[in-house]
Amino acid sequence: MSVYEVDVLVVGSGPAGATTARYAAEGGLRVLLVDKKSELGTPVECSGALSEHALEDGGVPVDEEYILAPAYGFITYGVGGEQIRHDYRTYGREKPLGYVVDRKRFDRYLSSLASHAGAEVWLRSRMRGYIIEGGYIYARVQRLGSEQTVRARVVVGADGLMSHVALWAGLSPAIRLQDMASCLQYIVNNVETEGLLEIIVGQAHAPGGYAWVFPKGGGYAEVGLGVIRTMTEQDARCHLERFMRQSFMRDRFAHANILEVQGGGVPLAAPLKRMIADHVLLVGDAGRHVNPLTGGGLHTSLRGGRIAGEYLAALGPDLIGNVGQLQGYQERWFERMGNDLTALYQQRVAIFKERDIERQDALLFETLGQYFNPHSKYRKV
Repeated sequence: MSVYEVDVLVVGSGPAGATTARYAAEGGLRVLLVDKKSELGTPVECSGALSEHALEDGGVPVDEEYILAPAYGFITYGVGGEQIRHDYRTYGREKPLGYVVDRKRFDRYLSSLASHAGAEVWLRSRMRGYIIEGGYIYARVQRLGSEQTVRARVVVGADGLMSHVALWAGLSPAIRLQDMASCLQYIVNNVETEGLLEIIVGQAHAPGGYAWVFPKGGGYAEVGLGVIRTMTEQDARCHLERFMRQSFMRDRFAHANILEVQGGGVPLAAPLKRMIADHVLLVGDAGRHVNPLTGGGLHTSLRGGRIAGEYLAALGPDLIGNVGQLQGYQERWFERMGNDLTALYQQRVAIFKERDIERQDALLFETLGQYFNPHSKYRKV
């Protein structure tokens, strides 16, 4: 059997994987990006909202190819409708603060950037395992019905929360149920929006999480929520139906038609303390690189992917891929992002340790409301 030789094999072509592949390839490394899916960006499991700063962090041009709607700020609602509003247009900013994106088109766009940088992309290709021998990692990749051996210095695990790469490398401790959100959202019409991302807190609406209403462009909106199943006996669908029928927003949803249903699991855990092994490093959901307070993963994926790709590229011909050499990636990631995510996780734990529900709701309302203010130290995380 022939052996396909590269410097870096990236498993998973989501935002973290595609960005890692792009920056590694731009730095002159031979990069192969593989994904088990036949269509990028599917299934859609998140709202797809991200800030302009997130795009800047990832070096991604603002492009109407993937943008559905601009966002100019945030409204955070308390359980009864009280609100903290941060409309950046009132702060003198006329350009959008961020965007709601089409995840299929966005993921395709990021993989195109990686391809243009020189990375090769294989779809319908599933990694089946690996061995380490002679300073290289040999991966078995099932591609279009036949098996191919890929030799690399480093395998980047960007294959999501249930990462096989992390599991094979011994880097995947079980996530606790109380750190896992079950999310569901509807794409609807006939719901007015005003160019703001709206977040609604309260145990009565979304135990352990929050609900949201995001503009989607073309007269559509995303209405969804996430719940922690250890904090409720009902699933996300029951809570979302109740929120739309009974909350203070019910009149706003009275004529909504559900056009699409999307959902999935979102980790709200602290980042993995160890995300490297010999010839392996993790990015994105595989390394728990998700904001544990907001559940946002696009910004952290773009930023973390760039950190990983640039780190590998800087090693250039000296890339060996042993754990000692990859330690610098982990240290750089924690310095630039991981320490803030750990602090946000501690804030989340403190909020939901509060036994008094009214006090808990008030803490979450205040914390998220202030998180999005222009002077928040975490606003760009």
